[in-house]
Amino acid sequence: NGCGSNALPQDITCLAADRMLIFASYDNILHAFARNKEVVHTYGGHKARIHLLQPFGDHVISVDVDNILIVWNIQSEEKYLQVDFDKATFAVSAVLHPSTYLNKILLGSEQGSLQLWNIRSNKLLYSFPGWHLAVTTLEQAPAVDVVAVGLVSGHIIVHNIKFDETLMKFQQDWGPITAISFRTDGHPVMAAGSPVGHIALWDLEEKKLMCQMQDAHSTAIAGMSFVPGEPLLITNGADNAIRVWIFDGPGGTGRILRSRMGHSAPPTKIRYHGQNGEQILSAGQDGTLQSFSTVHEKFNKSLGRGSINKKKSKKKGLKLDTMVLPPITVFASEVAHQSDWDNIVACHQGYITCTTWNYQKSSMGAHKLRPEEFSKHKPIDIHATAVDITSCGNFAVIGLSTGQVDVYNMQSGIHRGLYGKERAHEGAIRGVAVDGLNQLVITAGSEGLIKFWKFKTKDLIYSTELPSSPSGLLLHRDSGILGIAFDDFSINALDIETRKIVRTFSGHHGRINDMTFSPDGRWLITSSMDCTIKTWDLPSGCLIDCFLVDSAAVSLTMSPTGDFLASTHVDDLGIYLWSNRSLYSLVSLRPLPADYEPSVVTCPSTCPVQDVDVAGDEETCDEMIEYVSPEQLGEQLVTLSSLPESRWKNLLSLDIIKKKNKPREPPKVPKSAPFFIPTVPGLIPRYIAPEEGNDTQSKVVNLGVLAQKSDFYIQLEEALSTNEYTAPLRLLKSLGPSNIEIELRGLAPEGGGSMEVMLSFLRMIEMMLIKKYNFELAQAYLALFLKLHLKILSSEPDLLEAVSRLSVQLEETWIHLRTLFSQSLCVLTYVKSALL
Repeated sequence: NGCGSNALPQDITCLAADRMLIFASYDNILHAFARNKEVVHTYGGHKARIHLLQPFGDHVISVDVDNILIVWNIQSEEKYLQVDFDKATFAVSAVLHPSTYLNKILLGSEQGSLQLWNIRSNKLLYSFPGWHLAVTTLEQAPAVDVVAVGLVSGHIIVHNIKFDETLMKFQQDWGPITAISFRTDGHPVMAAGSPVGHIALWDLEEKKLMCQMQDAHSTAIAGMSFVPGEPLLITNGADNAIRVWIFDGPGGTGRILRSRMGHSAPPTKIRYHGQNGEQILSAGQDGTLQSFSTVHEKFNKSLGRGSINKKKSKKKGLKLDTMVLPPITVFASEVAHQSDWDNIVACHQGYITCTTWNYQKSSMGAHKLRPEEFSKHKPIDIHATAVDITSCGNFAVIGLSTGQVDVYNMQSGIHRGLYGKERAHEGAIRGVAVDGLNQLVITAGSEGLIKFWKFKTKDLIYSTELPSSPSGLLLHRDSGILGIAFDDFSINALDIETRKIVRTFSGHHGRINDMTFSPDGRWLITSSMDCTIKTWDLPSGCLIDCFLVDSAAVSLTMSPTGDFLASTHVDDLGIYLWSNRSLYSLVSLRPLPADYEPSVVTCPSTCPVQDVDVAGDEETCDEMIEYVSPEQLGEQLVTLSSLPESRWKNLLSLDIIKKKNKPREPPKVPKSAPFFIPTVPGLIPRYIAPEEGNDTQSKVVNLGVLAQKSDFYIQLEEALSTNEYTAPLRLLKSLGPSNIEIELRGLAPEGGGSMEVMLSFLRMIEMMLIKKYNFELAQAYLALFLKLHLKILSSEPDLLEAVSRLSVQLEETWIHLRTLFSQSLCVLTYVKSALL
């Protein structure tokens, strides 16, 4: 797996490695990485861009384009030596440390001469006249004193530097030599790279060309190296590919063992493939269709380059291929039946024919889909603009720039009809979509109409005019919401059931490049040429997220599992994955204010970057966590407590519960035997009979005399003067049912209470009913209070008056609640039974 290091601020232009460190330079600064991860040394001293690097024991040599060579001490980061060369006479173009040559380096020049220097003493030891052609590369041969010199003319000179003798000379016709490497596994073979992507393999014993590997890369071979002692060659090029070739077949030619590659030109369209959220299909400007895995790079695969005729293309090779199709602009894929027939259909830039592709076989498919009238001649000004594939994988619907919409069978490639008499729309088709059940086809034309067609019969069901000319369509099949992007940079959401526009979003200031829905259909994410990526919440109709990127996002796709958003950007080869933070942490999804200024977010990379935006969001998360619901939500509302039912529901049935739980007979305490058993005095020793227990003492205690005042009692007494009943209520809410009964029993005079405290309790219930909170607790506590103290209440006029006041209040609240319940039940019954 490509394990990323901490990224450097600019593109790396030079790379070299020794046993411990990797050296990488950008512009005029050189860095050393340890363990491929962190930068451990930085060497700053060059005034111009570094173009050559050579590790050299405890030192590293760097040469810049101004022809200044610096030898650095790796550990101290200090300059050990600086040598300035005259550009006119010796412009350094290659560096090599010859094997076993202590403290010496060999330099090649654009003028063709070579120089051997002792770095320690800073002396020029020997000058080789060369071959009057610029040296492009130097490589140590497996034999000591022998060096291979690559020239700009395509010559390779195998030279003995000890005796200044040329051993052999080869020539390639593909331009300058870009890289050289020798096999060290017992086969005398030298490989040489070229600017056109071919590799030549030379037999050093026979002194002849052994074989050639044509189109090893589609661009110049940038680097090439045989693995020591192995028949493996690693190559890379500017086509964004690195390949490992194995030489195990007859004829000495290599085959690809493994490779890692991306697009060699920026991707134009990306879409997740399948429902597991692990593959992203990507079409690039290089004409290829590739599949990238979000799990591991070993699952990546290329479906190849589009071609009019695959057989002819193979014969001609990459460079001369006139059969190559233009880049894919839009495509649609479906996993159903992907093992049976082609399951991807694609439109090409300015091209009328749509191609099918097979994901299972990783290749271009069998069919070329175009209307029959154009099978003989290809019109120049007509091209396919939109495409969709049915969820069953059987049919492809293709829209053309003329307004024509056709249906094709994916298995046979046969044309199955078209929508409308001749064409579906007056203007060019800007988008087509098929619903999840193959009932409807929705088409949008540049003239500003959107039309709904019966999929099977091809009849027009409904047509409506849009507020502006559409630029794209996207249907979320599960929810039936259709996203429509317009040329005036606005976005509409249309419900395909009611055929009404349900949401309108405006806020982009550039052409909308792409849209994607979240899997649940709640979010619509859009990217635009104004460099923003915006997330719209469909239920609330609000913008909930917006951020700026350095380079506008060309295409977006959201994972079917909702964990990643993938994006591709203008002039950028990579696919970037953005993590959905709402899955991992509490994120505030509040609407953004109208004057919200989005911050620029750096694109995801392998180095951990702390975003400014992230920190801001976390504050809102904390606010959300600390939010405490108020005691009462509104004056009109009757609210219940959040206590479990067990705390209040059984208060009236406590005596029944106690009876049920009462043991049948009290537990018997075993009599403890004395240590010495007493005997009766007499001639015959006899034990004393145990005494019958007659020490039954009354355990009934007069509580009124001994009872201490409880906390609840004290707080009720205090509340008589302060009229503040929150504290006693909070205390009562914390108690269990048995304790509540004990507390309420203790309020009466025979339980050690008083009339004043009983009155205070009734006032607490009255306060609860006035504030309309803890409604069920007020009912339960009052019911238990009445049950316990009914005799006292009827004999005391003060208490009677308080109880009658409570009765009126209870009646009012209950009548109001009962009306609301009746209304709700009535509506529910109607909804259930009425034929809507």
